[in-house]
Amino acid sequence: MKMRAMIAILLLCQPTFVAAQDQPVSMYQGQKDQLDSNSNGTVERSEYQAFMATAFTSLDKNKDGSLQSAEVAKVLTPQQFSLSDANRDGVVGQSEFMDRVMTDFTAADRSGDGGLQ
Repeated sequence: MKMRAMIAILLLCQPTFVAAQDQPVSMYQGQKDQLDSNSNGTVERSEYQAFMATAFTSLDKNKDGSLQSAEVAKVLTPQQFSLSDANRDGVVGQSEFMDRVMTDFTAADRSGDGGLQ
């Protein structure tokens, strides 16, 4: 599960920075396969959301309901962590995390069809 969470975190951070550069967002087939739970060839919003909720739980090593920068240092840069910490309290709660990843999903869904190819 640790590897799956790391892949998901790397994937979630990609859209914010890539979209800002106006470059197309794409997934590697291995990433897509792990996220596409119904195997229909598209990572749907609900699949992404469920996967990222599981990733949060996996990353929350001390099980306190929030992520400290040390817990995610291997998968998030300080800038990415800061973007996720909406209330600037030095930790990323589950709602902040989910808001960030779903905002990134929406940014990556350039067609607006609710899925990533």
